[in-house]
Amino acid sequence: MYNYSKLGHFTWTATLRECGSLTNGARSRPTMATPSSGGLEILLSTLQNAGDIESMLNILNVLDELLSAGTDRRIHHMISKGGSEALLMALVNSARSFTPNYTILLPLLHLLAKVGHRDRQIGLKAQKADAVLVVLGLLRQNAMNARRAAACLWVLRVFCSSVTTADLLGKNRGLDVVFKLVSPHTTKNLRTVKAAADAFAAMLCSKVNCRTAVAKGYIADLLKVYEDWHNNDTNLKNIPIRRALLHCMHRAANSSVGRDAIVAEGGISLLFQTTQTCLSMKGLESLVEPAIQLMRKCNPKVPLPLTSDKSAYSFPLPGRPVDDWDADLVLYDGSLEDDSDEDTENEEPDNRDYEDDLETDVNKLRPRPEPDRPLEQLGQYVHLCPELHHDFQDLDSGSEVDESSDDDSALEGDLNNKTPSEQGGSPSLSDQEENHLQTSDFHKHYLSCSRKGQEGHSSMVDRLLEKYGTCIPNHDPRLYTATAANTKSVAGYSILAFPDFWGHLPPQEQEPMAKRPPHVQRKKVFEDIQRLVCPEDIINKVVFDMDDPSPQCSPDMCPSSLRFFSKFESGNLQKAIQVRSHEYDLILNADVNSSTHYQWFYFEVSGMVAGVPYRFNIINCEKGNSQYNYGMQPVLYSVREALEGRPHWVRTGSEICYYRNHFCPRRGQKCSFYTLTFTVTFHHDDDVCYLAYHYPYTYTTLQTHLKMLEKSVDPQKVFFRQQNLCDTLAGNSCSLVTITACPTSRAWKHLHQLRNRPCVVLTARVHPGESNASWVLKGTLEFLCSSDPVAESLREAYIFKIIPMLNPDGVINGNNRCSLTAEDLNRQWLKPDPNLSPTIYHTKGFLYYLNSIGRTPLVFCDYHGHSRKKNVFLYGCSMKETLWQSGSPINTVSLKEDPGYRTIAKTLDRIAPAFSFNSCNYLVEKSRASTARVVVWREIGVLRSYTMESTYNGCNQGIYKGLQTGTRELEEMGMKFSQSLLTLRRNSIHYNSRLIQHAPALLDLDDRLLDHKSNNCFEDDEPPCMEEIEYSSCSDPFGANELDMEVNGNTSSAEEDEDDAEVCRTGRRRNDSKSRLVPHYLQQDSLESLTIKSGQCNGIDISNGYLC
Repeated sequence: MYNYSKLGHFTWTATLRECGSLTNGARSRPTMATPSSGGLEILLSTLQNAGDIESMLNILNVLDELLSAGTDRRIHHMISKGGSEALLMALVNSARSFTPNYTILLPLLHLLAKVGHRDRQIGLKAQKADAVLVVLGLLRQNAMNARRAAACLWVLRVFCSSVTTADLLGKNRGLDVVFKLVSPHTTKNLRTVKAAADAFAAMLCSKVNCRTAVAKGYIADLLKVYEDWHNNDTNLKNIPIRRALLHCMHRAANSSVGRDAIVAEGGISLLFQTTQTCLSMKGLESLVEPAIQLMRKCNPKVPLPLTSDKSAYSFPLPGRPVDDWDADLVLYDGSLEDDSDEDTENEEPDNRDYEDDLETDVNKLRPRPEPDRPLEQLGQYVHLCPELHHDFQDLDSGSEVDESSDDDSALEGDLNNKTPSEQGGSPSLSDQEENHLQTSDFHKHYLSCSRKGQEGHSSMVDRLLEKYGTCIPNHDPRLYTATAANTKSVAGYSILAFPDFWGHLPPQEQEPMAKRPPHVQRKKVFEDIQRLVCPEDIINKVVFDMDDPSPQCSPDMCPSSLRFFSKFESGNLQKAIQVRSHEYDLILNADVNSSTHYQWFYFEVSGMVAGVPYRFNIINCEKGNSQYNYGMQPVLYSVREALEGRPHWVRTGSEICYYRNHFCPRRGQKCSFYTLTFTVTFHHDDDVCYLAYHYPYTYTTLQTHLKMLEKSVDPQKVFFRQQNLCDTLAGNSCSLVTITACPTSRAWKHLHQLRNRPCVVLTARVHPGESNASWVLKGTLEFLCSSDPVAESLREAYIFKIIPMLNPDGVINGNNRCSLTAEDLNRQWLKPDPNLSPTIYHTKGFLYYLNSIGRTPLVFCDYHGHSRKKNVFLYGCSMKETLWQSGSPINTVSLKEDPGYRTIAKTLDRIAPAFSFNSCNYLVEKSRASTARVVVWREIGVLRSYTMESTYNGCNQGIYKGLQTGTRELEEMGMKFSQSLLTLRRNSIHYNSRLIQHAPALLDLDDRLLDHKSNNCFEDDEPPCMEEIEYSSCSDPFGANELDMEVNGNTSSAEEDEDDAEVCRTGRRRNDSKSRLVPHYLQQDSLESLTIKSGQCNGIDISNGYLC
């Protein structure tokens, strides 16, 4: 090691002898070592008290060799033993001597940089040891010495992991000292220039320092320096320095003053131009992403181009003035990212600490079936159990008219015409009418649902149906039109969307998930930034505005623009702005009486040119991530395709990505929105197409479907009743459907068997945007009404009570999550208001009624959709699992709980390809205390109380792996859920050959292996997106290993120039990671005699797991 008289041989024994003499000498000070101290503690203690240079260098070299030979675990162990404090004290003592010896200081600074980079408290420790200003002073003294300056800069950079340390440096003009070393392009002292840029970036973690840097013009200077390096680094040898300069600007952009300064100094234009150059050159990839992220961050926030954040629709609430909800908007804190998710049973695990949210109060976990209202009020629900009071006198006399279907007679009058297949040779559409389908044609002729419109244009409807016929099972366009006339909307819709009017058939083939092109988000963001840099290229023309009743873009006014429309049932598009010739920004409407909840979209587009790619940007999405980043596509319906015999909603869109943008609400800039962008190439000129978030399923579709089902069943076998549970706020009927098997006769035993069947209660669509839930329930309804042997057995085993749409008003008016009260109805179950939440109030009341007459449902399931996960799965309730997971000290051995709550999920895992058993969850969370699942389990006493979540995207398992779910798969899931109920009644059903043949898996008569395997529950959460969705975070681009290599390279001046060139060319050194803390000519002989054998170092035990 270091020996200024002669080169000596270093050994552990010699070092310890010297350490011992120093410890006992006159110059000794209080040490950290104790009689039981290990070798590491003795080395650290001696380092602080060593009085001669050679001893300190020997100890520093030993520590560096030990730490360099292993993993970071050794360094962390050293930190835990006070290693950082020892190095800091040694540094301060050495630096404060009358003539600082840099033979000691340089290795100390090097080792401190390595260790401090891994010590999260190093900044605070440095302040406590008075080392911060000491190092700053050393930097001032050695600014002209490249090696010493670099070492000081690395240590200052490490110290700035603490904001208070950065503030301290700023107060002592540290910014000035460091920035002077950030020079324009040069070929000398490259390591020092980069170290200075890194240190300057670290100091900008303080907002005070950011303001100081802006005030002194350092941001403008940084941009000039970056441009200079960009222009002169023609050989691409200094990429790490350019990255470090970008990192400085990233740090500055973390504050509003820094962002404003970058914009004011033309930083975005500069970055845009330089990034274009980088994109065209290989080897500059590492500069592109940070530059684009910086431009995103600095792009000034812009309020949405709306007159107000409020929904375009408002509805007067009982007991509240029309504008009273405006006050609620003022209280809204703008936390869009936390308030935006679907039934937040669906929240991602990194959004909060689940264990803290788990319910641990046993009293709240125990079922308590006492009703929340007087028992005498429950009598109003008696009529909702007609099967219990019906005498079935008409079993031999044909079907019975449902007295509750008040509108049927009126509708029948509109439907006396024969079906198209029964009508004779009627005149067909002319070729001109057939081939030139304009939006106005649909609106004027067959898309009017008002009674006046029907009278005026029914001939057009008839001619269309005669020409093309209808081929949609359980759907009749005439019946749909008549039913829609009775649907009440806030906006008074009088026009029908063609897909809902005409109907939908699943495509013949399943559609794979879309593959994400490389760097697609980068491309889209770059185009977005170009709007700011080149505003002259932007059209910025409003082509649709729901607030403006006048036609914004007629074919005559805008012959080259697309035309949009959304004023129909379940439609949602508030505004469309043409940005470029084939690019449009789309703004969604908030839920009625609200200023939030943007996700669902459904709109008409026309006037397109075939084969031209059109880019659509939905710019006010709220959620922090979306399945659109993982293969999901929007759905499209083409009128031309439908009239040619292909009435399909199909997945569409390319170059799909979802990322944070620069738009914000008009009420403030505390939050920003996200952009969903996708490109659609239409197949037909002047077609009329519809785009939607997911397969739409309107309220009128449901009512039409229920009427068709009721007419399709055999009343001698199937007891089917549609009744009105209650009216909604807007006056729409909330239907309750009863399905069971009619008794074989009026004999007492048959009636008794009917009236003793257990109940199954199913609900859906409490969240309007979860249209997939309606498609799943459609599958359940159609299966239960079918002649399938399993369906017959289910009807004989159960009485099904089904509420297909808990939030009709929300669905009708295109809401995403709320009812007309701007409240999430699935958070109202604890104390529902009969006036504001009537559907929840009466559903809960009906469940209380069933409980009061001894008919507590055997199963309750609320159908939902999940926007952030794949597959289908259940959420249930388990007291024991919740207590286990929460780590509760309560002894659960004495708690009794029927494990049958898992039976349905296990059965579904066997029979439903889309179902994932391991994605199921049975934990009761405090934040879910007011949801249907938890309230029905706890208050009604239903053991099997579930939320069934269906993906909007597709599956990552089994036979559907890599495929997007369509309506066929969703309906299949509804059928499979129904079938799974059979396993709960295996001991009481009547077995026959047809049933055994159709349901071997349900009856456990088949031991075949499953054709899919459920995933681990943690694997269902998506991995990080390939590209950064956010842009607010700014992490240090250089890790500990990179810093170690830079420190190891800061050795002899003879090698410095050559190594500098290598670092700047590749970002890495030529040499390996072997320690080079001290000059090689002093190190070699000493290391030859360093031996470590069997965990022993010549008598000192360092055999713990961290030092071996």
